[in-house]
Amino acid sequence: MNDLILQPILFMGVLSLSMMLLMYLTRIPAAKQLETEGVVLQQLSHPSQLGGVFPSHVERVADNYNHLWEQPTLFYAVVMVIWALDHTDPMHLYSAWAYCGLRFAHSLVQVTINHVWLRFTLFIVSWAALAIMLLREVFSALSP
Repeated sequence: MNDLILQPILFMGVLSLSMMLLMYLTRIPAAKQLETEGVVLQQLSHPSQLGGVFPSHVERVADNYNHLWEQPTLFYAVVMVIWALDHTDPMHLYSAWAYCGLRFAHSLVQVTINHVWLRFTLFIVSWAALAIMLLREVFSALSP
């Protein structure tokens, strides 16, 4: 059962890969369009200069890709601790898969309708799933 906790990491990896591919599928055509309009992309080589240059739907995909390297890094670490300590149980598995499903939904919302309150809700609820896993491990470490 312990190795089952590693499957959500693979899911998040596939989600990150998918967002990376979508980012380039949207960004490259948008960049080519900007170049035909006379924009010199080399002058925008620093990420801080790109804000507002690409259409919103293109920037949202890139933003989501970046988001998948923020909070999920803690998820990966917590899952690895659970696995290393052989603490996998149904609650950890449900929490890990809930986290994955919520992050998937967050990604879908961000790259499509980008409804801020819905996206925020998915973010907070995904944090709750992660917090359950994290706090269970913290309390486990503190108890004799």
